Amino acid sequence: MSLNSSENGTDGDDERDEEEEDEDSAIEEEEEEDEPRLKYQRMGGSVPALLSGDAASCIAVAERMIALGTHAGAVHILDFLGNQVKEFAAHTATVNDLCFDTAGEYIGSCSDDGSVVINSLFTDDKLKVDYHRPMKAIALYPDYARNPSKRYVAGGLAGHLYLNLKKWIGYGDQVLHSGEGPIHAVKWRTSLVAWANDVGVKVYDTASDQRITFIERPRGSPRPELLLPHLVWQDDSLLVIGWGTSVKIALIKSNQNTSTNGTYKHIQMSSMNQVDIVASFQTSYYISGIAPFGDTLVVLAYIPGEEGEKEINSSIPSRQGNAQRPEVRVVTWNNDELATDALPIHGFEHYKENDYSLAHAPFSGSSYAGGQWAAGDEPLYYIVSLKDVIIAKPRDAEDHIAWLLEHGWHEKALAAVEAEKGKSELLDEVGSRYLDHLIVERKYAEAASLCPKLLRASASAWERWVFHFAHLRQLPVLVPYIPTDNPRLRDTAYEVALVALATNPSFHKELLSTIKSWPPIIYSAAPVISAIEPQLNTSSMTDALKEALAEIYIIDAQYEKAFALLADLLKPDTFEFIEKHNLHDTIREKVVQLMKIDCKRAVSLLIRHRELITPFEVVSQLMAPKDDSRYFLHLYLHSLFVANPDAGREFHDMQVELYADYDPEMLLPFLRSSQHYMLEKAYEICISRGLVREQVFILGRMGNSKQALAVIINKLGDIEEAIDFVSMQHDDELWEELIKQCINKPEMVGVLLEHTVGKFDPLYIVNIVPTGLEIPRLRDRLVKIITDYRTETSLRHGCNDILKADIINLLIKYYKEARRAIYMSNEEDEVRSKRDDNRASHLTERSLNMKSMDVKSKTRAGGRCCVCFDPFAIQNVSIIAFYCCHAYHMTCLMDSSNTFNDKKTPAALTQEAVSYYEYDNGDAEDDASDVDTSDAPQMRCILCTTAASQVH
Repeated sequence: MSLNSSENGTDGDDERDEEEEDEDSAIEEEEEEDEPRLKYQRMGGSVPALLSGDAASCIAVAERMIALGTHAGAVHILDFLGNQVKEFAAHTATVNDLCFDTAGEYIGSCSDDGSVVINSLFTDDKLKVDYHRPMKAIALYPDYARNPSKRYVAGGLAGHLYLNLKKWIGYGDQVLHSGEGPIHAVKWRTSLVAWANDVGVKVYDTASDQRITFIERPRGSPRPELLLPHLVWQDDSLLVIGWGTSVKIALIKSNQNTSTNGTYKHIQMSSMNQVDIVASFQTSYYISGIAPFGDTLVVLAYIPGEEGEKEINSSIPSRQGNAQRPEVRVVTWNNDELATDALPIHGFEHYKENDYSLAHAPFSGSSYAGGQWAAGDEPLYYIVSLKDVIIAKPRDAEDHIAWLLEHGWHEKALAAVEAEKGKSELLDEVGSRYLDHLIVERKYAEAASLCPKLLRASASAWERWVFHFAHLRQLPVLVPYIPTDNPRLRDTAYEVALVALATNPSFHKELLSTIKSWPPIIYSAAPVISAIEPQLNTSSMTDALKEALAEIYIIDAQYEKAFALLADLLKPDTFEFIEKHNLHDTIREKVVQLMKIDCKRAVSLLIRHRELITPFEVVSQLMAPKDDSRYFLHLYLHSLFVANPDAGREFHDMQVELYADYDPEMLLPFLRSSQHYMLEKAYEICISRGLVREQVFILGRMGNSKQALAVIINKLGDIEEAIDFVSMQHDDELWEELIKQCINKPEMVGVLLEHTVGKFDPLYIVNIVPTGLEIPRLRDRLVKIITDYRTETSLRHGCNDILKADIINLLIKYYKEARRAIYMSNEEDEVRSKRDDNRASHLTERSLNMKSMDVKSKTRAGGRCCVCFDPFAIQNVSIIAFYCCHAYHMTCLMDSSNTFNDKKTPAALTQEAVSYYEYDNGDAEDDASDVDTSDAPQMRCILCTTAASQVH
């Protein structure tokens, strides 16, 4: 067993190249290995120097210090680190036994020089008693420091067990037992003293001054001087005896309820003192020391070689170096071995069983639960050889975790750390080693999944593992677990991760999801773009990588490039992207892609922005041979035609065929609306597609009315449509052609008769109908013809009467309007007239202005008087205008008119002219104006013969 087990590396990493059977067997052996219960270290401090010139013989342990006896007779007081605190040159020969009192204030020692020495550790108090024979064992009264009697027991080769106590005068010895050989060991607990001699083990109760029990020496055991017996009190009632190859545990009963460890608990005693052997077993090794370990035992095992066994069984000593390493074994009371550790003692080959001793620090054992000790309550064990002192103590949680790691059980180690809620440093170490182990085993995905738990919020640890995975070319499996916040790593770590995904086609989908989920502020887009762009148009380019590049372009505000990729990927949200970033200029090269995404939205977009992308550009892309986009072309040209019939007139020939293929019902309306297609080509298309009505229309437009009529009759068989077609042509010959083609078809003749009213004379058809031709429902149709004819005649007469009446009324109205003149005065005359005559109402003035507006616009177009030819603007004189659009100065017209009454003044004339404007006030005025009751002379236009009415 290595003294520093935590320094051992993990085994098995170099064994992967061996055969599977050897590997499996190694794993099985490793799984069967039990975890050690103790850990070991050599005592340092002053011990190596002390034992370099001397040899250790025994040891005792108190709560605060250690006493080490040597073969030179010295007693060294050490702290728990091995540093010497005090030294007593107590004896001149080998120190055989040491004992502290419970308080740790006194140390008792006995030696082969026959003396017993008790030294105070804190005062100069010292007691030395010489027994003149080698003393082998000593035990101080547990409360020696507080008890005034200062009692102790000791024994040796003389065979006497002495009880020494302080009396009124000095100290005195009392022999408790003798006559059964040397005293080899003695231990004192409360009032009970246990000792071992050649016969066996006895227990004496100092409180009652009586011997309690005798336990016989194991049969067949070697002589005590070759294999010393070992006694240890586990508690106040359990005595553990290790002798040769035998272990016995004795339970001391009393008249009180006594609690014991192990199987025996709360036994009610019926006598004063009673002893039961509660456990007994034989070992396969010799016992060099024994001590309690919770509810188990720690045994220092001596395993001699073949010569050593012969020596023990014989009386001839031997010093041949054939002994094996001593072992520390943890066993149950049933001798079930829980752990076995071999100790690397220097010179163990030459040591005998009595060259070793085992001591343990005082402890209650109550803290032991579930295989773990409470912090600070762990028992310490000291294994002493001639030149070494080794400390053993229970393994704690960290030791357990370290052992699991050493054996490759990293998952168990991690669970142990989490269960113990250990230090973060320990968790970091376990996590790092666990990840290293998984990496060595090439379990990269499992290692990546554990990183959030193991690395937690350590940015430096995350970055280290990110770059480590990148070095192993396994970074893509770690990317889903990389944190973006708490902690946030350096930009480089995120960029390296994205580049690793981009360069591996198997992880392009993960790249896309990562870019969408990671905040764009944590990395720079440039390195990622540089890694992806070289893959464009290569075999490694995938749709996911294209979309990822588009997302990166968006992050980098390169919206045009992003749009190109989104369009190629036919993403439904491309149109929203165009509108959001105003990318209408960039759609020029992606017409087909937009059509494939959503043809309706694409057409609407292209129509609205036809100034940016011309119809020719759109059509040229949609007609590309690599794309079958004729349907999209039809949709675009149709919408373009609806928006502006002349915008795509150069493509109307193409539209004829597109309508014929994709929307035949709209072809005829298109043919009627457009004038920019070739009739012959359109006719051929209609023939090839079997579009009859379209053929009729085209033939009609081409002037082939007879052929069109033949198509209607022969292919459609629709006489009513034929009649409508002929009616639209306004061609009498065509009517005759229609009758000629229908005359031998009775049903068509009947229908033709029904539609003759208002179009042609039905008698003509009746006269030319072949004799004997049976026309279905002829009588009813003739009755209908006559009825329709009478109705038509009545309507004609009524319409003629109405028309004649309207003509007469309109003529009369025109005559009345035409014979009136309009008087237009200047502003001064009007003001003067209004001031002189207040009879003119506001309505009359408004009517005058409205009436004169049209005439003024006509007369002032020329702007001159028809008599003097002066512009009207020169003379400030009133104007007379006629509806023949001739106008005169009032003075010029008066001078030229020979019918004008010289007695009339201009003012009177003006008044009469004003009365004219009351003409439109109603029919009563019109009727009244028809009667000319005044004797006023007529005013007439000089230049024409149109007579004007009198100016009233």
